[in-house]
Amino acid sequence: MTTIFLIGYMGSGKTTIGKLLATKMGYDFVDMDKHIEQKLFKSVSQIFAEQGEDEFRILERQCLHEVAEFTHTIISTGGGAPCFFDNMEFMNSHGLTIYLKLTPQELANRLETSRANIRPLLAGRKGEELIQFISNGLATREPFYAQAAFHTNGTIDEIVSQIFNFVSRR
Repeated sequence: MTTIFLIGYMGSGKTTIGKLLATKMGYDFVDMDKHIEQKLFKSVSQIFAEQGEDEFRILERQCLHEVAEFTHTIISTGGGAPCFFDNMEFMNSHGLTIYLKLTPQELANRLETSRANIRPLLAGRKGEELIQFISNGLATREPFYAQAAFHTNGTIDEIVSQIFNFVSRR
């Protein structure tokens, strides 16, 4: 397997885990959101504001098809990427999909202590309001995320080890 797609809700650790896993496996790493930003010279927030979510999702799909051609690469997808078009089916047919599955409480804890303030969807949300927002988002996205070949959770180090062991056995 030469392409690994990391999927999961924002704050699940896709970028952090992807970088660690790529180093451990000797793979390249691509963050799809960063890839889009570098191509358009705009932040994801700017693209959403200027072109809307529908146009962003089209750009995201184009990016997904582009990066899927890379070999020996760990790809961190945007949290919504698996939920649009045939993206989840496409990823499953072009590599190994791994769902970083955390609870709403775990995600809220991470997002409250991380860079949540730069995520427009989370602006001003804290505590129970944030947990409820995440719970609602996960309920919508879970049917897509659940299609991943491998599901994992735990600490960052535990997840990296679980994925490494899973990939090594294939």
